[in-house]
Amino acid sequence: MVKKLVMLMIGVLVTACLAGCGADTSKNAGSTKVQVVTSFNAMTEFVKAIGGDKVEVSTIIPDGTEPHDFELKPENMKQLASAKVFVMNGLGMEPWAEKAIEAAKNNQLTTVVASDGVEAIKNEDPEEIEEHGDYDPHTWLSLKNAKVEVKNIKDALVKADPSNKDYYEKNYTDYVAKLDAMIQTYESQFASVPHKNFVTGHAAFAYLCRDFGLAQNSVEDVFAEGEPNAAQLAELVAYCKEHNITTIFAEEMASPDVSKTLADEVGAKVETIYTMESNEDDKTYLERMDDNLRKILASLK
Repeated sequence: MVKKLVMLMIGVLVTACLAGCGADTSKNAGSTKVQVVTSFNAMTEFVKAIGGDKVEVSTIIPDGTEPHDFELKPENMKQLASAKVFVMNGLGMEPWAEKAIEAAKNNQLTTVVASDGVEAIKNEDPEEIEEHGDYDPHTWLSLKNAKVEVKNIKDALVKADPSNKDYYEKNYTDYVAKLDAMIQTYESQFASVPHKNFVTGHAAFAYLCRDFGLAQNSVEDVFAEGEPNAAQLAELVAYCKEHNITTIFAEEMASPDVSKTLADEVGAKVETIYTMESNEDDKTYLERMDDNLRKILASLK
């Protein structure tokens, strides 16, 4: 039902913008940089890493907004109307994207689905599948998936701006080397920890878990919806005790109060973990991933 209402709302916005969005191309007419629009912060981070000073990036979902709850606005279609490249994650993360692209009426726009080529994890809950689609969209929270995503972005920038191909290729090679170094560092460390289970605010870390052979349990579901009832909270308490959980991870936009309640119940501490859905603490993607992995590793020792 909610999904149908979202699609109806997008249709209304599309109708409102069809006349004006396509003509609004003057804003960036004098810029020599490639105009790139991204859906949310992690995509922005990847574009900046590869595009460097050759791109100018604007982000549709503002910081502090839960992407799963985002409501499209007319100005977002105007952003797309004057852009050359649009980068989205895909796998249901941006259900509004198709209608927004249509409304922009921008024949020069190249759309990049950054998760193309990632081995997607299927959702198991029937209600989640009906509401959000078949797959867990949180692909960017995996260093291995990030390598796929930045390649897709690099290829699109090369297509949009072939004169700077060598620049994008070098930035891509350098960035992948950093991702590989972090993967190698943490693979060896996670291999030696005594247990592999941790608890998060919402179930966004399945791809990270797959990278390093870990297992998550969460206060909220994949789409940060619904706080646990008394029975579910009791199950989480039992899980924490069974697996000797000493840290409960919380995200800024996913029930930090419930995470604290759970921590109090089991005598654990609460630590912040990053989802990269918003700009957090002015840290880069690599800095936040390193922070996440360092904290998770410490909680397993």
